Amino acid sequence: MALYGTLINVALIVIGSFLGLVFTKIPERYKETVMQGIGLAVMLIGLQMAFVMEHIIIGLLSLLTGAIVGEWLQLESGLDRLGKWVGNKLGSEENDSRVSQGFVTASLIFVIGAMSIIGALDSGLRGDHEVLITKGILDGFVALVLTTTLGLGVILSVFPVLLYQGSIALLATQIEGVLPESTLNGFITELTGVGGLLIVAIGLNLLNITSIRIGNLLPAIIMVGVIYYVYQLFL
Repeated sequence: MALYGTLINVALIVIGSFLGLVFTKIPERYKETVMQGIGLAVMLIGLQMAFVMEHIIIGLLSLLTGAIVGEWLQLESGLDRLGKWVGNKLGSEENDSRVSQGFVTASLIFVIGAMSIIGALDSGLRGDHEVLITKGILDGFVALVLTTTLGLGVILSVFPVLLYQGSIALLATQIEGVLPESTLNGFITELTGVGGLLIVAIGLNLLNITSIRIGNLLPAIIMVGVIYYVYQLFL
């Protein structure tokens, strides 16, 4: 089943989030230090991903055009409003901004990355779910720690994870015979690189070094496909 790996991933995030809600009495200094450690690890993962990019111009143009589209659509504000709305509907006792921050931060960490894309493609193309199950174990641990700090919003990230990875897996079952393998691999490489840069931005925000509006950069993920296609036409 193409969605098996994604469903396991989602289940592990839910388990980790619930454990995080249970262990909320962890001393603040522990949570702060652990979050800093996660921030550093997230930056390392992002850098490793970013360095696989083969064509810097594709990454640059993707980020520039993605930022313009994101600012025009005001995606960051929209995600913030969505998080607050969900928090109100669930009757959360937490501050709405924490629900929003938890939802946005967890969604970006769990969705953007090589493992999401490659794992979902493996599930759809080859029926191999090992990558997504491994990712689920990592996500579950991160969800536990994030939930102790950011609260209920973290568990809501399962919806974009299910939609994103599930869509890729189902689409992959249909495109195997349509796109040449070299083209597909090239696209994944550039997408991984751009996603890695966004992951680095997440790490910087987690460390409170910057306040990058990552939500407004998300269209860069889509623009990679457009720009890579145009780039291939002129090769």
